[in-house]
Amino acid sequence: MDASFIKVNHHRLRKYAKSCVIVAGLALACSAQGNIPPSEKELGEITQRGRMLAAYDAASWQATDAVLLLKPAEASGQRYLAKKTNVGWEVVFGRLNESKDHFSIAYEAEQKAGVTQFTARKCEPPIEDSQFYLFAARAIETVLADFSANQPPYNVAVLPAQGDQLYVYIYPASTSRDVFRMGGDARYLISSDGMTIVEKRQLHRTVIENKLSTEKVTPQSGYHTHVLSDVPEDTDVFYVLSRKPSIKEYVASAKFFYQIDPDGAIHYLGETSKVLKK
Repeated sequence: MDASFIKVNHHRLRKYAKSCVIVAGLALACSAQGNIPPSEKELGEITQRGRMLAAYDAASWQATDAVLLLKPAEASGQRYLAKKTNVGWEVVFGRLNESKDHFSIAYEAEQKAGVTQFTARKCEPPIEDSQFYLFAARAIETVLADFSANQPPYNVAVLPAQGDQLYVYIYPASTSRDVFRMGGDARYLISSDGMTIVEKRQLHRTVIENKLSTEKVTPQSGYHTHVLSDVPEDTDVFYVLSRKPSIKEYVASAKFFYQIDPDGAIHYLGETSKVLKK
C-alpha cells in the first residue's frame, strides 16, 4: 500500500467512471443513532468533511500531474501529503526518515489563489519538515499498520481534526477507466503527533465495483444501503462529489432515508419504511 506517485494517478480514473443505480449492503461498524434522525448540523458536518476529502483527493492527483512533468527519477516509495492553505492547496512528496522525527520533502506543488493548476518544483536540498507533514506521515504509518484490506490498492488522505488531532481516511482507488470503486473504507482519529489511534470508524465494509455502462443511458441517481448505521458517512459525500456524471445519491439505512445532492449537501427524507411506501 505504498502511496507512490503512480498510485496518486489512480485518483484521476474516477472522473471517467459513470454510475448506475447501486443496491448493496454496505455494512458499517458504527453506533446506531436510536430513533432520532441526525440534526441538520450533524449532516452539515458530514458534508463538510466529505467536501474536504474530495478536495484533498483532487489536489493530490492534480499536483502529481505537475510533479510528473519534472520527470522525477526517485519517485518510488515516496508519499504524497496535502494541506489546505490560505491561498490554495499545497502538496508535498517525500519520505519519513528511519527515526520518524523528520519528513524529507523532495518535491512540492502549490496552488495559487483563484488558479486550479499547480506549480511544482524540486526541493534542492530536500526540506526537512518536523511539523504538520511529519505528523501526517506518522499518522499514515500508524493507520497502515492497523488497517487490513482484502482488495488493494487504497488511497490515503490526512485532514485536520479538532484539538490538533488528525483524521486519516483510507479508501479504495479505482484502477481502471471503466470501474468506479466505493466502500471498504475507514476513518481514523489519530493523536496530534501521529503516533496513536484515538478512534477507528469503519465506514463501509464491502467494496462495490461499478462498471461503466455500455448502454447509451444517462443515469439520474444512485442508491445504496447502510446496514449497521443510520447516518451517511463522509465518504458517501466524497463518492458523490468524485463520481462522473454528477448525479444525486440516495442512502437508505434500516430507519432513515437520505438524499445527497451532487454538491454534497445531505437531506433527510424521512423514515425508510415510509419513504419506500411512496
